[in-house]
Amino acid sequence: MTRKLVIIPTYNEKENVSAMIDKVFSLPEAFDLLVIDDGSPDGTAAIVKQRQQEFPERLHLLERSGKLGLGTAYLTGFRWGLEHGFDFMCEMDCDFSHNPDDLVRLFAAAAKGNDVVVGSRYVKGVNVVNWPMSRLLMSFFASKYVRVVTRMPLHDATAGFVCYSRRALETIDLDRIKMKGYGFQIEMKYTAWRLGMKLAEVPIVFVDRQEGTSKMSGGIFGEAFFGVLGLPWRRIRKRA
Repeated sequence: MTRKLVIIPTYNEKENVSAMIDKVFSLPEAFDLLVIDDGSPDGTAAIVKQRQQEFPERLHLLERSGKLGLGTAYLTGFRWGLEHGFDFMCEMDCDFSHNPDDLVRLFAAAAKGNDVVVGSRYVKGVNVVNWPMSRLLMSFFASKYVRVVTRMPLHDATAGFVCYSRRALETIDLDRIKMKGYGFQIEMKYTAWRLGMKLAEVPIVFVDRQEGTSKMSGGIFGEAFFGVLGLPWRRIRKRA
């Protein structure tokens, strides 16, 4: 049986997390769900613990102390997923900007032999709803910038809705992934590509969050912008 894990980092997502749990577990494909909570003061983790009574086998929780960064949360989730025998692992936001229904489409593309499947906002035009024009332009041209600098064949390199095969995550040396914010998304895809993993993009519609607050900041964007410049010069090695 193919085992599939959805990894969702949370910080102050009490408005969304319970509805997200219900939605993921209502999908026609069976996914486990791992919530990685960075000490949310609003009680997000407590909500997940309560819901674990309903889904003791499929709902998992890792609690961390303080905001340690998006990238470290996903790396923690990947290591947990590998240790627990999952075949595919998907990253997704908790705020419903990524439509959980699209998990089925991402997995279907991964099951065809693709190691990294990106839920892409830009592979077919621009599919973003409710973003201010300034943020839309920043995101769109950031992906163009990454494509030019790295030559990586993706239209949405900064996307945070991604499905990885176990093969990809076992091949990447996760200890050498250094970026912690949204640059992490670029670094992971680029490393997989340089190691010969097969990449694919599935078009999605991205809808800005309705509940809670965005975690984007100038520092996060700056890390990604300047970190990309060094990627083509980095020595990429498989995990020993």
